[in-house]
Amino acid sequence: MVQSKQAYHDYLLKEKNYSLLTLRAYLDDVTAFEKFIKTEDADATLEEVNYSHIRSWVVFLVEGSIANKSVNRKISSLKSFYKFLLKSKQITINPLQKHRSLKAETKVQVPFSEKELEDVIDFNNYPDDFEGMRNRLIIELLYTTGIRRAELISLTLNSYDAGNKTLKVLGKRNKERLVPVLDCTAQLIAKYVTVRRELQNISEPAMLILGDKGKKVSESFVYRLINSYFSVVSGKVKRSPHVLRHTFATHLLNNGADLNSVKELLGHASLSSTQIYTHSSLAELKKVYKGAHPRSQGNS
Repeated sequence: MVQSKQAYHDYLLKEKNYSLLTLRAYLDDVTAFEKFIKTEDADATLEEVNYSHIRSWVVFLVEGSIANKSVNRKISSLKSFYKFLLKSKQITINPLQKHRSLKAETKVQVPFSEKELEDVIDFNNYPDDFEGMRNRLIIELLYTTGIRRAELISLTLNSYDAGNKTLKVLGKRNKERLVPVLDCTAQLIAKYVTVRRELQNISEPAMLILGDKGKKVSESFVYRLINSYFSVVSGKVKRSPHVLRHTFATHLLNNGADLNSVKELLGHASLSSTQIYTHSSLAELKKVYKGAHPRSQGNS
């Protein structure tokens, strides 16, 4: 089984071009399932399971208060694994071929308002030094480009083309895309890079966004930074880098951008991934509609 896992690891990394984070999540789910079936039968192997094992694991997860959405994600990892085993002829029947996903509640992500963004991006919130410039640039880049947190921290100095005002972003499955940069963001990058050059003892000189000790910033650092700044101006429960990405898409759609353009900017593989952001845009349209249509006056 170790050989199968290693082969699956290589398949995800080299053929599917999954990121190390995604790869680890898939393998962790497969390992968790393997441990579960071995608690029921010490001699059980992943190649010999049937759907009753899958169903038992689903019940175990649900009874452990794991959300349906999370259960579906774990099962998706198993589906990928067993498709690989089938493709590589290590099994002849996929034990998941009859599985149906659990119904998961669709939660509409609430974006930040334009006012909240204006309040956070206000120059007065940031000291005119390296740390202040960096913090403001992180927020500015996430909001004006819509890039993911992992994409942000992977940016290098060479990722930015000052002449064309574009960022070369390495997205999921190592797919590259070019993202345009607004004039205001370009100006901020120029100021930041100037201050950045004055840093001493930089341990990772190629990286664009650096921590206080000259190292590449972590995902947890970016999360804490966004949560900290937005907690001052917003009472929303979720204040994360992903909410800023969601806000970027929603504000574009609210101001007339077409869905295909937003899809390309976000680096989505299909429109279905982008369409989740239309919920907030639709909410804004309903608000305008109810306030403007004559028949809505005096009606709830």
